Amino acid sequence: MQLRRLGRSDLRVSELCLGTMQFGWTADEATSFAIMDAFVHVGGNFIDTADIYTTWGPDGLAGGGRAEEIIGRWTKSRGIRKHVLVATKVRGKMAEGPEGAGLAKARVIRCCEDSLRRLQTDYLDLYQCHWADLAVPIEETLAALTELVRAGKVRVIGASNYPAWRLMEAAHQSATRGLARFNSYQPEYSLMERGLFELEARPFCRHYGLGVIPYSPLAGGFLTGKYRRGAKVDSVRAADVGRKYCHDRGFAVIERLEAIGTSHGKTVAQTALAWLLSQPVVTSAIVGANTPAQLGDSFGVVGYRLTEEEMKSLDELTDYPTNGRPIWD
Repeated sequence: MQLRRLGRSDLRVSELCLGTMQFGWTADEATSFAIMDAFVHVGGNFIDTADIYTTWGPDGLAGGGRAEEIIGRWTKSRGIRKHVLVATKVRGKMAEGPEGAGLAKARVIRCCEDSLRRLQTDYLDLYQCHWADLAVPIEETLAALTELVRAGKVRVIGASNYPAWRLMEAAHQSATRGLARFNSYQPEYSLMERGLFELEARPFCRHYGLGVIPYSPLAGGFLTGKYRRGAKVDSVRAADVGRKYCHDRGFAVIERLEAIGTSHGKTVAQTALAWLLSQPVVTSAIVGANTPAQLGDSFGVVGYRLTEEEMKSLDELTDYPTNGRPIWD
């Protein structure tokens, strides 16, 4: 699996990143171990999680940190910590009360310590702000992250789900105050979700050298190809995915992906991932799975890239909002 430099950092991450929001939720610990084993077996070295995984499960807030704990037990049992890059996030609600969520300095430092304990490690390769906290000055959050970097507890910092203006504010504060800078950006991005990232954040990331690691690259499973006209899908996300994407345009995207994939001997999902990885601004695509078999299909994107003509046909079909690339991109 190809390794790529993450932004301007020294981290070299695999072109696929293993997402872990299923761990401890729809994938039990034994299955999660098997998924991680399969990922590293094919050369993957980049694992993404968050402290709030899985607070949406039946245990509520008590489920927070469960995915981190599973990853920590796996890295320890396999003796593999130095060979994988572990990324986690901070921001979401982990406890009741005003200090149970957010990006205030003291909380960021405390949550980092908690994540280190759950992951059974003394450093994080990538520590990300899960989404913006507009109640806290960005320089306060960056000061906390800088302190963690200087203490050797965090190697690189990044942001997820930030609006472009907040990324710009962070870049300015980092430069003028000598604070650590964001080296990565994690947006929701796929053929079905384009405008939010492409219109402003993409040109920012390209200009300022942030590595982009999109999540939900298969649009919640829609771009796997299992959603078809008249088909019934058994999934906890099926109702939401169907409401968003099961329309004529969505099915037309699936059909085009299938046609392109067939010409290369690839699947719909592999072709949707290839669309992302064919873009220079994208460093690594985050893929998740409930079983090793599900993850195995994603491995087919390794070395698979689309031609300019194939990219254009998908651009046109997904109705890119400016009918082409913006002049500032």
